[in-house]
Amino acid sequence: MSEQVPALDSALTAAAPPHRTSLRAIFPTVAAASLGFAIVQLDVTVVNVAIPSLGHSFGSSVHGLQWIVDAYTLSFAALLLTSGTLADRFGSRRLFAYGLALFLLASLGCALAPSLAALIAARVAQGVGAAMILPTSLALITHACANDAAARVKAIAWWSATGGAISAAGPTLGGLLIDSLGWRAIFFINLPICALGLWLTLRHVRDSAAARTRLFDPAGQIVAVLVLGLLTGGIIRAGAHGLGDPYAAGALAASVVLGALFVAIERRVAAPMLQLAFFRIARVPGTLAIGAVTNAAFYGLIFSLSLYFQNARGFTATESGLALAPLTIIMLANIASARLAVRYGFRTTVIVGLAVSLAGYVWLWQTLAAHTPYALLAPGLAAMAIGGGIAIPALTSTMLGSVEAGRSGTASAILNTARQVGAAVGVAALGALVAGQGTAIVAGAARAFAVAAVLVAVCIVLAARWPGDAPNAGTRA
Repeated sequence: MSEQVPALDSALTAAAPPHRTSLRAIFPTVAAASLGFAIVQLDVTVVNVAIPSLGHSFGSSVHGLQWIVDAYTLSFAALLLTSGTLADRFGSRRLFAYGLALFLLASLGCALAPSLAALIAARVAQGVGAAMILPTSLALITHACANDAAARVKAIAWWSATGGAISAAGPTLGGLLIDSLGWRAIFFINLPICALGLWLTLRHVRDSAAARTRLFDPAGQIVAVLVLGLLTGGIIRAGAHGLGDPYAAGALAASVVLGALFVAIERRVAAPMLQLAFFRIARVPGTLAIGAVTNAAFYGLIFSLSLYFQNARGFTATESGLALAPLTIIMLANIASARLAVRYGFRTTVIVGLAVSLAGYVWLWQTLAAHTPYALLAPGLAAMAIGGGIAIPALTSTMLGSVEAGRSGTASAILNTARQVGAAVGVAALGALVAGQGTAIVAGAARAFAVAAVLVAVCIVLAARWPGDAPNAGTRA
C-alpha cells in the first residue's frame, strides 16, 4: 500500500490570498521532491522479491532475511517524527539534501555489501535517509507554492502519483533487475535517481524560511529506537526458537518496560516527540490501530508471497514480480476511495475497504497450495490491493479530520509512523510463519493469510464502533 499524502486534505481546504504560482517555474522543485518520495517508496517494495536471492547469496535463514526488510522500516519509522523538528532547526532544503546524500551512500553500501550484517547496517542507514527525505519533500513543495493553494494541490498530486506508481512497480522492476543483473542491481539503481534529485535540489530548489528553534527530545528518541528494535527482534527470535527462548522473552519483556519508560518521558519533557494528547481524541487510537494492523498484514504477506512464489513454486524473480502485478491496481482504488468517501463518508469507506481486503485474505487462505493455478490466486491478490487502496486514504482523512487544521502535519506523521511500525512487525510476525522449504512454506503462507484475515476482521469491528459521519465527509477533513 503506497504511502498517502500527509497534508493533502489541509492543502485542499487552506485559505489563500490570490497569488498564482507557475507550475513551470516550480517544476525542478516538484521533480526533486517527487524523486525523493519515489526512492523512499521504491525501497519499501523492491527488496521483497530479492529475499530468496539474498538468502542464497548469504546462506541466511528466513529469520536473518527479515532484518533486511525491517532494518529499513524500523529506522524509517523511529526517526520520522523527529525529522520534522530537525527540518525546522536546519531548514527543509538542507535536510532533504542530506537525506538524499545519505540514501545514495547507503544504497552504494547495500550494493557492495560483502555480508548479511553489512547489508543490514546499510539498510538502517537507508531508513535514516528516508526519514529525512519523506517529510521534507512535501515541505519543499509547500514552500515553493507559497500561498497558491491550487498550485500546491496539483504539485502534491504529482508527488503522490510518482511515489504510488514507483511503489506499485517495485516488485516487477526488482524481479527484472535481479534476473538480468543480480540482486545488487536493485540498490545500484538508486544511485542515479538520488544523484539527479540532489543536483536539482542544490541547483534549483529555494531554501525554506528561516529555521525556527525547536526543542529536541533525545531521551524519547533513543528509547523509541530501543523499543522498536527489541520488539521486532524479539518477534523474529521467537519465530525461530519459540517464545520460551530466553533471548526472545527477554527482548519482548524489555520492549514492554522501555515502552512504559517512553510514555513516562513523553509526559514530562517540554517538547515530546510524540504528543500523547492525540491518543485522547476520539477515533485517533482506533485509526492508528487500524493503520498499523493493515500495514502489518499487507507487507507481512508480500514478504511471505515472495518466498512462496520463488522458494515453494520455483518462480524466477521476474515471474514472482509479475505474479504480484495485481497489487498495482491499488492506484485505481485510491481514486475510488475519494469518490466513495464523498458519497458515503469516511467510516463506511474504511469498512468497505477492509471488507474487500478481508475477502482477498480469506480467498487466498482457502486456495493457496503447492500447485494452485495462478489464475485462481490473482483475484485474491487484486482484492488485497483494492481493499487497501480504498481503506487507507479514507483512514488518513479520518485521522486528519479528527484534529484541528494546525495539527494535521503532526497527526499525519503519527499515522505514518504507526503504519511503518506495523509493516515492520508484520514482516517479523507473518514472515516467521514461512520459515523452511517446500511444503513448510506453503503451509506457513496459508497460516499467514488466516492470521491476516482475523486481524482485519478485528479492524472492521473497530471501525464499525466509530460515530457515523455525513455522506459529504470526504469534502471536509
